[in-house]
Amino acid sequence: MKRFLLFLLSAFCLFTNASEKIIFVGNSYLYYNDSVHNHVEDLLRERFQDESIDTKLTAIGGSKLQHHNIDQILNHKNFNLDKPADKIIFQGGSSEVITANSRENFRLTAKNYSEKAQAMGIDTYLYMTHAYRDSDIRYEENLIEKIKLAYYEAGEISNSTVIPVGIAFEIAYRKNPNIKLHLPDGTHPTMLGTYLASATVFTTLTEESPEGLMYDYMGRVSAKDRIFLQKVAWEAHLTNKNNLKRRDLRNTN
Repeated sequence: MKRFLLFLLSAFCLFTNASEKIIFVGNSYLYYNDSVHNHVEDLLRERFQDESIDTKLTAIGGSKLQHHNIDQILNHKNFNLDKPADKIIFQGGSSEVITANSRENFRLTAKNYSEKAQAMGIDTYLYMTHAYRDSDIRYEENLIEKIKLAYYEAGEISNSTVIPVGIAFEIAYRKNPNIKLHLPDGTHPTMLGTYLASATVFTTLTEESPEGLMYDYMGRVSAKDRIFLQKVAWEAHLTNKNNLKRRDLRNTN
């Protein structure tokens, strides 16, 4: 019982502060379907019954992480905030994982941006993108392995927490091959894809399962899909933690 109470307290401390502010940095993967940041905000507000939780978004369509001006992002006045954000979530461009050179550029950018934010006391996160489907000309089999490599390496050198959205998509498709998480273009998310991404962000931020939350984007996500995607988000979180443990063991041997 004591361990359970300590777990609840540690998670609750993340979002009981009325000044909790989160900035999302990315591209259209974030802003499609009324934007991941809005859905994460609603999930967090429901869980903690705190309407003061506030999320902000800066996004450039088709951008890589390096296309964002980190100094402008770290100026809280640009977001009409009265103090620096508590957390920043960085999302890289989907093509940044494809080649060794692009992965290296992404790692270095993530390290540079995260260090600047951390110097201001801001917690940093990396939003792992999902893989393309075969209707996108950039599709390649097992692309998720390059995605995981890029984000895990970037997370390690930047001391940032990886949010396993890409892993969540893979799990969802494995469990339900007929689910539609991508639009016909094979790259952008559907509403269900955005909901899954948002639930995965929620889980990483809180270290809690989103299962049981009723948020359904004003009825646009069915109860069946909501329950399924929330379970997948939690499974992705646990899978991600196991992956990181295995990497730590390899690095220490």
